[in-house]
Amino acid sequence: MFAKLLTYGLFATAALARPSPGLSGRLARRAAGSHLSNPKMPSNGPASLANITNAEVSSNWAGAAFESPAGTYKAVTGTFVVPTPKAPSGGSGSFAASAWVGIDGDTCGTAILQTGIDFTVSGGKVSYDAWFEYFPAFATDFTGITISAGNTIKLTATVSSTTSGTVTIENVSTGVTVSKALTSSAKLCQENAEWIVEDFEEGSSLVPFANFGTVTFSNAVATTSSGSTVGPSGAVIIDLEQNGQVLTSVSTSSSAVTVSYV
Repeated sequence: MFAKLLTYGLFATAALARPSPGLSGRLARRAAGSHLSNPKMPSNGPASLANITNAEVSSNWAGAAFESPAGTYKAVTGTFVVPTPKAPSGGSGSFAASAWVGIDGDTCGTAILQTGIDFTVSGGKVSYDAWFEYFPAFATDFTGITISAGNTIKLTATVSSTTSGTVTIENVSTGVTVSKALTSSAKLCQENAEWIVEDFEEGSSLVPFANFGTVTFSNAVATTSSGSTVGPSGAVIIDLEQNGQVLTSVSTSSSAVTVSYV
């Protein structure tokens, strides 16, 4: 599986060989289509999670994911409060992270149906983007919705077929909802349902990862193809690790996934 995911990462790197300046450059690249939310990648250094059962490490994902037989899931939803990102201790420049829900991308790396919110801090200025993506296509920003720190956001991704689905973002705080029907030649496996905070890719590498505080996906539910629902307590916990350092702490309950920067 890791070999397959690395192949996607190398393809994206070749296609996106551009520099990564500050906030204005990031916004210009998003407008041109260069944000990529990738499948889960293996960690890039040794890390110990000896005290955590049912856990994995990744260099770009933190959160919880179901890993089930193909065809299991048709929808996933979760609600969170938008954090105020800041630079990591001792850091300067631009930093970002993304919170999203999606179908596939963990054990199934061929496609991901997903939607979420980016949060960026650059030179002390904070900005947010609401987006959708059907990987391997790039992320696209929603129009007609604004996001602010402290807003309550509900995210939903629903599969219609192995090559189509709908994603929805509701800003519960402002009453605005946006939705997009998506199709692709890339086939969904429907074997993963996820609640993730990601270090996403722009240019030829992952963006510098922001200190996002804590993101808690509440009312977190995955819907199976048979119509039953399941909470994340039985999902695999994924911690984000880079250069041998675990940067997140993740926990689950019957209805929530909590991801904290440490």
